[in-house]
Amino acid sequence: MDMFEHQYQEQIGQEAPLATRMRPITFHDFVGQEHIIGKGRVLRKAIEGGQLPSFILWGPPGSGKTTLAFIIANTTDSHFSPISAVSAGVSDLRRIIEEAKERHKLYQKRTILFIDEIHRFNKAQQDAVLPFVEDGTITLIGATTENPSFEVISPLLSRCRVLTLNPLTDDEIRIIIMRALRDTLKGLGTLKVELDPDAFSHLIAMSNSDARVALNALEIASLTTPADADGKRR
Repeated sequence: MDMFEHQYQEQIGQEAPLATRMRPITFHDFVGQEHIIGKGRVLRKAIEGGQLPSFILWGPPGSGKTTLAFIIANTTDSHFSPISAVSAGVSDLRRIIEEAKERHKLYQKRTILFIDEIHRFNKAQQDAVLPFVEDGTITLIGATTENPSFEVISPLLSRCRVLTLNPLTDDEIRIIIMRALRDTLKGLGTLKVELDPDAFSHLIAMSNSDARVALNALEIASLTTPADADGKRR
């Protein structure tokens, strides 16, 4: 475990939901979306080379949009400023922009502004972001479940790459569940949870390709199932 990962684990704490604790912080641990971030892909090479464009991640819930943005910030040693378009306003944007300017002036450190549900920003809010994407004050990563061609203003869209994320496959959900079951530091490894094939298949099916749903359901089932005489939860 490197220093970044250690600090991240201390920050989120063991009281955080399983889906939060198991969130990957490196490309190596990220599951899915090989067409975007697989080794040798253009975006992966650009990120690892420190050449980060602004872009919008378009994909279904639980496909890894927020996690991917966080990993990119970590990989490029950038400051990560996440906001939700549901609750943030222009005043929040102004504060982040001023902090980004100061950060770059003092430390030459890039700021990634991550806007979750960017389709919820109105035109005025999107207009407020535009000049600072243009001049490089911030690198924008937007996340949306809606088609950005209809929800993001043209001037901003033209300055961003749109990357489409696919729903996670059953095999990818299975990998995520298995990691959570085995991980004794962040996951459920100390609870000795055992899933039979039918329970595994049911969990994958009910997740509907959403990793958060799968992990939340797994955590609830594990914590509410008493251990047997062998100390295992089945």
